Parts: sequence; C-alpha cells; structure tokens
Amino acid sequence: MHSSDPVAAADPAVRPADAPVSAGRLRAGRRPPAVLLVPAALAALFALLPLGYLAVRSLERGPGFAGDVIADERTAQLLGRSLGLAVVVVSASLLLGVSLAWLTVRTALPGARAWSVLATMPLAVPSYVAAFAWLSAFPGLEGFAGSAIALTLVSYPYVYLPVTAALRGADPAQEEVSRSLGHGPLKTFLRVTLPQLRPAAAGGAVLVALYVFSDFGAVSLMRYDTFTRGIYTSYRASFDRTPAAALSVVLVVTTVVLVAVEARTRGRAGHARTGTGTARPAVPTPLGRWRVPALAWCTTITAAAVIMPLATLGYWLAVGNSATWNPGGLLETAGTTLGIAAAGAALTTLLALPVGVIAARHQGRTARLLEQAAYAGHALPGITVALSLVFFAVRYAEPLYQELPLLVCAYAVLFLPVAVGATRAAVLQSPPVLEDVARSLGRTPLRVLREVTVPLAAPGVAAGAALTFVVCMKELPATLLLRPTGMDTLATRLWTETGTGSFAAAAPYAAALILLAAIPSYLLGRHRT
Repeated sequence: MHSSDPVAAADPAVRPADAPVSAGRLRAGRRPPAVLLVPAALAALFALLPLGYLAVRSLERGPGFAGDVIADERTAQLLGRSLGLAVVVVSASLLLGVSLAWLTVRTALPGARAWSVLATMPLAVPSYVAAFAWLSAFPGLEGFAGSAIALTLVSYPYVYLPVTAALRGADPAQEEVSRSLGHGPLKTFLRVTLPQLRPAAAGGAVLVALYVFSDFGAVSLMRYDTFTRGIYTSYRASFDRTPAAALSVVLVVTTVVLVAVEARTRGRAGHARTGTGTARPAVPTPLGRWRVPALAWCTTITAAAVIMPLATLGYWLAVGNSATWNPGGLLETAGTTLGIAAAGAALTTLLALPVGVIAARHQGRTARLLEQAAYAGHALPGITVALSLVFFAVRYAEPLYQELPLLVCAYAVLFLPVAVGATRAAVLQSPPVLEDVARSLGRTPLRVLREVTVPLAAPGVAAGAALTFVVCMKELPATLLLRPTGMDTLATRLWTETGTGSFAAAAPYAAALILLAAIPSYLLGRHRT
C-alpha cells in the first residue's frame, strides 16, 4: 500500500516546489545506521523469500523449459489481460480518488466530513464480496467489465487517502495566487494543485496496480483469466509447479518495473515544511452551480461502492432462515479472524518500520533496493506466497508447517508495502532537522529513532497498521492454504459457502467481515476530517 502511498494516513505536509532541496527528506552521502540497516535487511530478505522459492521451482526443469513457458502465447495473453485490467482500474481509481479528495478537502462541499468517512468505507469490502454483489445483481456482468467495476470500487481509496493527506498538508498560497491572477477553480486545479498531488497520486496508483495484479477473488468470481487465476489453475491442474512458478516470475518483474517507475516520478524533492508555525488551512472553494453535480457524484460513488454490496447482503440475509444462521460458529470465526489479523498487522508494522525510515531519510542504491525488495511479495498471488512458505517450512522449519505463525508470516510478506508506505509517509512529514539536533546533542542512532523519529511518526504508523489489519482480515488464497486444520476465518468461510452456491449461508460471514473491517476504515476516514 503513500505520500506517495495509500496510507499517507499521517497527512504528510507537502513541501513547496521551490523550497530548498537541503530541507528535503533525503540525506545524500550518509549511510543508514546499523540500527536501521540490519533489521531493514532482514525484513527485505524475509520479503524476498518467495522469490527464492520461485527461482528453485522455475529452474527445476532447466532454464529452457521456464523460458518456453514465459514465451508461450498463453503467457502473453494473460499479461495483456492483466495489464489491460490494471490500466482501466488505475485510471478509474485516479479519477474517483483525486476528485473525491479535492471535493472533500478543497471545496465547500456540504457534508464534507461525512463524505470523507464514506470515501474510505470501501476498504472494508473485500473484492470478492464486491464481485459477488454485482454478479448476483447483474449476471451478465461477468468478465472484464465486471472485474474492472468490482476492483475499482474497492481500490480507489488507495488513491483517495494519500491525495487527501497531500491536499491537507500543501500550502494553499500558490492556489490563492493563481485565483488572484484571474484563473478559475478548474484551471487552478489543473495547473497548480494537480502537480503538487502527483507523488501522492502516483504512489496510490502503484498500490492499486499491485492490488489488481495480485487479486484472486474478484477475477475468479467474474471468470476473467488474469495472471493470478492462471497461476492458480496451473497449481491445481498438475503436481508440476514449474509453469506456475515461471508465470509468477513475470509478475515479480512487472512489480519491480512499477515500483521503479513510481520511485522515479517521486523524485528527490522533500515533503516536510521548511517554514515555522502552524500550517494555514485553505479557504474552501465555493462550488456555485456545480454544487448539485458534486453531491450527485459523491452519492453515485458511495452507492456503487458501499450501498450496493450492503444491499445485496441484506437481501441474502433476509431470504435466509434459521438453518443458515450459526451465531456460535460466527462469533468463534470472527474472534479467530480478529486475532490472526492483529498478529499479522503487528509483525508487518514491525518489519516495515526500519525500511520506511530508510526510504524517507536516505538516498542511494541501498535505500532503493531495500524499499523495492519490500514490494516483492505484494504482486505475487497469495497462493504463490503460501506455497513458498510451505516449501520453506517443510524443508527447514517443519514444526511451523500448518501452524498459525506461518500464516502470520504470509500476511507480513503480502502486505509489507502497505506498512512501509505508511511509515515513509509519516516520517516524511516530520522535519529531519529535529533528528539532526538530537544527534548533535550526542544521542545515538537508536535513541534518535526511539525518542524522536518513532514518536513523531507514530500517528501515521498506527494508521498504516490499521489499514494492514483490514487487508489481513480480507486475505483469502494464502489463508485457504496455510490455515491450521479445522480453523476458519470469515474470508475462508465466506468463500466455502459461496463456492457451493449457499449465498444465504455466506451472507452472515460477509456481513460480519464488512462490519469488523469498517471500524478501522471509519477511523482512517475520520482521522482526516
């Protein structure tokens, strides 16, 4: 998942474009201290573990066989389908996320506080629940169109959150100067505001793209073949894991390219304010005759992303009967889900902290490699990450096989980018001069981290942990494979019931999942109002 990242939940202040680079976020020529470098390297190696598995599996039958799989026409078709879906979903998410952020932060939109909270609510809706809602209402929607709609409506908050944070932190003076020169709201937005939002929007767009590449639930229900569905089918169709591993390698390369492009668009500009004093809030732009269309736009998005899946679940709950309800089992499954998600969020946040701090405060090849390594597992299908951990456990840590810690580790590999982005965004908003002062007073790097960096970044890191908690609760394929025998989460129980066509029996688990995920999602939205 970021100033450039979706969880710029710490509302990073965006440095004016003409501010001196010396006040920026990156320190040239200074190596990260060992207290950060060592744990960051361990986190990176942990995230790269699935790649080791892929290297072993994809080359088991020789480089020639793997090359034939990659060069196959079917692989090119899957890549084209995945890229096409990603382009459409990212474009639509940018449109929805940026427009909602601008309306709720920069304009006199009636009920802006409520709309801001509602805009984050889709984070609580798993992609497979959204797909199920739309497919049950419009059976002919399956395929590309249905997949694009479902994925867009659950992923646009990954753009909305960082863009909102950037708007709240940006100095409104440049926009006011533009309006004083006679430029209208639209021209001011396009020529002044939008360029300031580019790093935040680009980071959110990368996470949306990675989300699309790694999604399994929505495309499976919509019966649209992408890389993830192709890999899953390959795993299920044969005991030979080489073709699926080779396909996964293509996804990893795509991830590296996306992250590298986003890092280049981010540039080296700092994001912390260089002036003193409290940031001056922007004067809301009157909407005038655009007030009704703006409200209609917000209402339409909320209806499609939130009300539609809730109404569908309400219908299936209503048509169900006592035979489909098991309150005791539902409570037990919900408790298990909360516990596993909390453990996953805690481990992920702990691993992400040193990587995020290095990414925010240091430049150079080491910092870039550490950050890019953290993204490695995010574009891999959950089933690939799960099988890599099974491979590792069976060969080197057999006591962990089919035990809860292995599932928690899978969550950390899959969602490390979300927590890294939150940490980086939170550190970016705190002026680095405060850390320099602490070092000049004789504080060791560990004390600077503990007493200055972490306390200042704590709100943003906590928001990132909350978002990680949400996505851990919704994770499906890795949970299906790695959960201990006899253990169910809300996601796996929902998937089981849906797979047998028992929609009424699945509805209580889907409703509980959305309700539990909505709580941290609501807090994330409220945090920015």
